[in-house]
Amino acid sequence: MISDPTPLAVVLALAACATTALAWRRSAVLAIVAVALACSAAAAGTVATAGSTRAQIAALEADGGRHLELEVTVTGRIDGSPDGGAWFDAVATRVRAGALAVTGRVPARILVDAEGRSALEAASMGSEVRLRGRAVLSDPGERAALVVRTSSVESASTPAGVWAFFEGLRDGLVASTRGLPQPGAGLVPGLAVGDTTSLDPDTEAAMNASSLSHLTAVSGANCAIVVGAAFALLALCGASRGGRVMGAMLVLAAFVALVTPEPSVIRAAAMAAVAMLALALGRPAIGVAVLSLAVTILLMVDPWLSRSLGFALSAAATGALLVLARPLAGGLERWMPRALALALAVPTSAQLVCGPLIVLIDPHVPLLGVAANLVADPAAAPATIAGALACIAPFPWLRDGLTALAWVPAAWIAAVAHTTTAVSAQNLPWPDGLVGAALLAGVGAAVSIAVVRPRRLPRITAISSAAVAVVVGLVLGQTAVRTVAGPLTVPAAWQVAMCDVGQGDATLWRSGDAVALVDTGPEPEALTRCLQTFGVDHLALVVLTHFDLDHVGGSAAVMGRVDLVVHGPPDEAADRRLLDRFSNAGAHLQKATIGMTGTLGGTRWQALGPAPNAEAGNDASVALDVAGASFPRTVLLGDLGEQAQSALRRRIDVPRVQVVKVSHHGSADQDAALYRALHPAVGLIGVGADNDYGHPTATLLDILAALGSTAARTDRDGALAVWLDEEGRLTLWRERAGTGEGARDPTGDVGAGR
Repeated sequence: MISDPTPLAVVLALAACATTALAWRRSAVLAIVAVALACSAAAAGTVATAGSTRAQIAALEADGGRHLELEVTVTGRIDGSPDGGAWFDAVATRVRAGALAVTGRVPARILVDAEGRSALEAASMGSEVRLRGRAVLSDPGERAALVVRTSSVESASTPAGVWAFFEGLRDGLVASTRGLPQPGAGLVPGLAVGDTTSLDPDTEAAMNASSLSHLTAVSGANCAIVVGAAFALLALCGASRGGRVMGAMLVLAAFVALVTPEPSVIRAAAMAAVAMLALALGRPAIGVAVLSLAVTILLMVDPWLSRSLGFALSAAATGALLVLARPLAGGLERWMPRALALALAVPTSAQLVCGPLIVLIDPHVPLLGVAANLVADPAAAPATIAGALACIAPFPWLRDGLTALAWVPAAWIAAVAHTTTAVSAQNLPWPDGLVGAALLAGVGAAVSIAVVRPRRLPRITAISSAAVAVVVGLVLGQTAVRTVAGPLTVPAAWQVAMCDVGQGDATLWRSGDAVALVDTGPEPEALTRCLQTFGVDHLALVVLTHFDLDHVGGSAAVMGRVDLVVHGPPDEAADRRLLDRFSNAGAHLQKATIGMTGTLGGTRWQALGPAPNAEAGNDASVALDVAGASFPRTVLLGDLGEQAQSALRRRIDVPRVQVVKVSHHGSADQDAALYRALHPAVGLIGVGADNDYGHPTATLLDILAALGSTAARTDRDGALAVWLDEEGRLTLWRERAGTGEGARDPTGDVGAGR
């Protein structure tokens, strides 16, 4: 990163002048080079103007860790963060570090911890905030010259003037949705003004997974809907083309102010304005020129947009609409009616162009994304227009009526998102990084050529068609393996199974049609694959033994598919929020206590821990004893350490079991006496390959070996399954071995219950 871009700006400007002199009426190529150099010089000059401010901040030695006092003005939406806190963009007018102070206009990003979130309840864009915080080391390429993390917000004023007016309109819309059924009610403010504060996390995740998130962010689509409605209304009133364009522009400016003019909104508005001008002029080629000009100007004014994936997605989606949608529609007309071809071409072109960018942050391809957009997009316009009108409605009864009207299409969109996400084949895993992006770009190009079939490129068209056929075959094959053949690879008789989720725990047990899951592993994707492999769609019971990430991080994979959640003692606010998510998704919550019992199919389970008044953490893990007729008696030990295991051994009459879920991934912190009392035939160890902890340890493996127990571990064996066959013999299946093997049964009476 260049510390002072001023010399670079000067050099680029001089080079632009020299190239212009050489190119004058001589060479079109040199003229293009001159324009590029001039634009680069302007961008470098913009960065250089911020250099003095950054130098002043550097003089405070605010390079990470130093405590600062700040007075800031909020310049964007205050967004929630996953840890319960919030973050927002601001301009710091005064920054003090000890005796040193900087005044002026310093671009800043403020990260507020969960403890200080409540102090911002009344704040919004335009609010003045006083706070104390710790400087966080920032990337030199970021727009913000200062990043501060704080939990001490001393004061936060309410917005004043025009910002207070617009904040009141937004609050009125959110209040009007209360009482309407979820999840449609929470979606209305998101569709209308990009306010997702009322949107439940599961619906938000479903919108992202089904490629519908652009409807709840203030994207070019939202702006285009509002502008298009204004343009159509002015046309009905007989306005001239110039009047329609000017009127629509004024409506767009008002809409930007309503949804807060932060950089992402201004970017979306610029893209929408470009699309509107192209449509108004009836000249797609002109639209491309205007798009190029808009992108260039935005990058000169705000060079930091070059690092924004959102900016790239906005520009790419607009370019796809202008360049690719119409040829795709022409190609699709060979197989379907023209109206349907055009409707399908719009989301298809956007997904083909934006997919390689999206895969950089989420290495999955939403196979049903185009279909979801095709079904949901017709509802976006009425929901957005009705919601926006509800915002500005002068009478409460009119606002409530318009909100109710907006709820109908919003509920439809939410249903489409949830239905799409529920399809197990929806998310196709894809290579990540630049290799994955390049591969997906190549697939997109091949699909485009195969559909459009340009006459001048018959050979390339044939190659592209063949490539598309191969890709479709591979996708269908992989999807079949994941969703159909996967369950066929595991033994149908399995009763206890351990998922291969890396360094974490996720254990299933099944009796009849009822399935329970103990812990969810660290990531939703790994748990989703496991549930698909074992053919599990619904869970009667989920047990969260404790709230470490390697035991609850995959919870999103089962949200909305659980009847009962039994959990250990929560510790932090994030733990309680996770439980709230389960509750909001329809699960009943129950805190585990010693002696608690329940049934699952023909099995009966009992909680052996946590101990009364145990502090949240490993030693407060929920330990379970599961038994039943013709079921291998199983004890699951969570992450209990040696002392907690010893206390458990003294507290209960330890049963002899056939299966034990080894504690804490096979760490050395084990009570050998407890394992001797349990005397399992099989020890299941959930552990990640090449983990940094040395799990499973020689200590644990020696304990199992001394008992003659079979150690089965996910790092080497993959997923694991255990069951009793028709003759009552205990059988262990390893995914990577692919066959079942007998395991010595020390309990004698294999079919005994409790």
